[in-house]
Amino acid sequence: QVQLVESGGGSAQAGESLTLTCAVSGFSFTSNFAYLGWFRQAPGKEREGVASIRTQDNFADYADSVKDRFTISQDFAKNTVSLEMDSLATEDTAMYYCAVADSYFLGASSLTESKYKYWGQGTQVTVSS
Repeated sequence: QVQLVESGGGSAQAGESLTLTCAVSGFSFTSNFAYLGWFRQAPGKEREGVASIRTQDNFADYADSVKDRFTISQDFAKNTVSLEMDSLATEDTAMYYCAVADSYFLGASSLTESKYKYWGQGTQVTVSS
């Protein structure tokens, strides 16, 4: 059974940094080709893709709204995926979810919610001005 557990959410002031971590069990990064993704959903809005990373070569993709501010990374030894968020803005306030897509290649769909099979429960990030 695949399980994803996010941690690291909380409150921050605009301009500060937070790092989210997702621990994945039941799915090995070293044994499977996959994409690891971070998504977020703000109140009253649809869930959107934030960042993704391909396990086999660390190829990363970002939404335009977070490019150059957020960094996604994976740790094979710990089977975790992290999202370092710098220069946070109030617009980054949302529930953040990690997800796994057991796919070899997603191309331009790497930030598409429907491509991801396994999901965590989410962690809240609140940014105040």
